[in-house]
Amino acid sequence: MVIFRALGPLEVIVEGETLDLGGLRQQAVLARLLVAGGRAVPIGILIDELWPGEPPAQALSTIQGYVSRLRRVLEPHRAPRQEAGVLVSAPPGYALRARPEDVDCWWFENLVKVDHGGDPAETLDRMESALALWRGPALAEFQDLPWAQAEAHRLDELRLLAVERRADAAVRLGRTDSLIPDLEAHASAHPLREEAWRLLALALYRAGRRGDALGALHRAREVVREELGLDPGPALQRLQQDILAQAPHLDDAHLTPATSPAPAPEPAPDLETRAPLRVLIADDQGLVRIGLKVILASEPGLELAGEAENGEQAIALTMATRPDVVLMDIQMPRLDGLAAARRILASGAPTKVIMMTTFGTGENLYAALRAGVSGFMLKTSPPEQLIAAIRAAVAGDALLDPAVTTHLIAAFAGRSDPGVPQGLSDSDVDRIKLVARGFTNRQIAMTLGVPEREIAHEITGLLRRLELVDRAQLVVLAYEKGLVSPDSAGT
Repeated sequence: MVIFRALGPLEVIVEGETLDLGGLRQQAVLARLLVAGGRAVPIGILIDELWPGEPPAQALSTIQGYVSRLRRVLEPHRAPRQEAGVLVSAPPGYALRARPEDVDCWWFENLVKVDHGGDPAETLDRMESALALWRGPALAEFQDLPWAQAEAHRLDELRLLAVERRADAAVRLGRTDSLIPDLEAHASAHPLREEAWRLLALALYRAGRRGDALGALHRAREVVREELGLDPGPALQRLQQDILAQAPHLDDAHLTPATSPAPAPEPAPDLETRAPLRVLIADDQGLVRIGLKVILASEPGLELAGEAENGEQAIALTMATRPDVVLMDIQMPRLDGLAAARRILASGAPTKVIMMTTFGTGENLYAALRAGVSGFMLKTSPPEQLIAAIRAAVAGDALLDPAVTTHLIAAFAGRSDPGVPQGLSDSDVDRIKLVARGFTNRQIAMTLGVPEREIAHEITGLLRRLELVDRAQLVVLAYEKGLVSPDSAGT
């Protein structure tokens, strides 16, 4: 049995012994396969992601050497001609084969995502088990590589969610006294997470510290207003009113939900009964096209509509095949991707365009959004993120890569702007700011404490009133009206 640990320093353990994985770049190959979650990673993508910008001339043979040495370490008793069973060949690349419970980051994600907040005792036990897997920052050795940064950020967001679910379960079970110091530290470290403040205030109130509970809510209001220029969401506002009124339900530990109950989600249609989404790939690098084809082939409900090597071919193939989505490299020969995207979107074809780039810049993102594209992704993004962007585009949404938006969109205007379109309420402006910051509907719903369906309906209504096509154009409006300042992003 091989145990993989990435929630802290990368470790592989066999029969209680920690293996020597070699140099840092060789370890990065294994870490990248762990991040893929068992999916195949093409060699071309491994090369680009291990040496961003300038891979060495012998990159292919170097990768093959790393894989060979890792296989000997992982399976020392494997016969010379016997096929590998852990780090396997998956043309045109490699994949990691392991049980979810033997990979700490896979098992952690499973524990968090399968929990739906039913029985608080069960939730508390599951979140305790999930958080016990952490030994330090995830993938910390590889933080100079964009893919590792993005994955570490995603895992840390799940960790914060697990911390809050554990606290919510403990509060509902009446175990508040020992919880308060941890919640104080959590809210102070992550002051924009309104759920952290809600849990802290509720725990303080149930511990008989009504004044401290109101003080925590006051601190939350000040932070949210100072950092985002927004008022706290409805969940915090309701809690403050209930504490002032000493509402009886606040004393019932077992019946206080984390948020207002949301309607049960409608069952998703079976992928096999829906027509597949047809995707056209446009990139001048053959290895990138191969890697993207592997990703499409591995995902049910997606199929390849064609591939192009330059912008002119992309336009011609789009007109001929009418795909649902075009994955377009922003820089290509003969006609660059941005110019090709503009022509495709101006043609009236019902095709969505997602721009891809190796190095995201504010200038490229802004130009792409102005062109009306339905997504902007780094080529180093995990396959799951690219697939999510494809599905979001077809659904009329626009997914922006977090690795770009977290650096680009960092500042909000703290005052109303005279250029804001007429007819928009303060609530509308708040939602536009959150969209411009890169929040999904689910994240906006969590931030404001309202059901996700309500947010989706409100965003759709905003687009209709403003006569915009999708939320990408809503981001452009936020820039142009001064609601978000590109110049101050990343400071």
